[in-house]
Amino acid sequence: MQDNLLRAQDLGLFRLPYDADGSSLFARDAIGTVIFTAAAAISVVFGGLRIAFAALSIVLFLLGCITFLWAYARAIERSRTEEVSVLGIYGLAAPIPGGIRWRFHMLTAVQVVVSIIAASMRPFTAQAFGILVPMFGLGLGGLWAAMHGTFEPRAPLRRRRRPEPIPEPAERSTDDG
Repeated sequence: MQDNLLRAQDLGLFRLPYDADGSSLFARDAIGTVIFTAAAAISVVFGGLRIAFAALSIVLFLLGCITFLWAYARAIERSRTEEVSVLGIYGLAAPIPGGIRWRFHMLTAVQVVVSIIAASMRPFTAQAFGILVPMFGLGLGGLWAAMHGTFEPRAPLRRRRRPEPIPEPAERSTDDG
C-alpha cells in the first residue's frame, strides 16, 4: 500500500542537492514554511481563523526555539575539536556545499516576508504572532550547520609560560654609625 502512495520526497520537491546530509531538516523547514504561508494567506482572507494561525505560529516558534538550543548544544560539543562560531552556525557562514545555504536562507526570508505582510494587512490582531515564526527557520538552519557543517580543526592551545617573578630590590642597610 505504501509503495503506491506518492510522496513529496519521491518527487524531490523538498530534497537538498546531491542528497546531502540533513535533507530531512531542510524538508521540515520547507514544509513548515509552506504550511505557515498557506495559513497566513487563509487567515488574512478569512479573519475567523486568526486564533488557529496564532496557535500555529506559536508552535513553529517553540519548535524553532528547541532546534535553536539543540544546535547550540551541538555547536558547543563540536567546539572542543573544531573552530565553531555563532555566525558559522546560525548564519550558515561555515563552508557549506553549494545551494544549501541559499535554500535555508530563502526559506527563512519567506517566513519573514510572509509574517510581515500578514501582520501589516491585519494590524493589532493575532496575525502579529506570525512575526515569531522565522525562529523556526533559524533554528533548523542552525541545527543543519551544527550537525553537518564543516569547520576548521581547532588549533592546539599553547600554554603560556608563567613569567619569572621580578626580584625585589635588595634592601639597603643604613649604617649611621
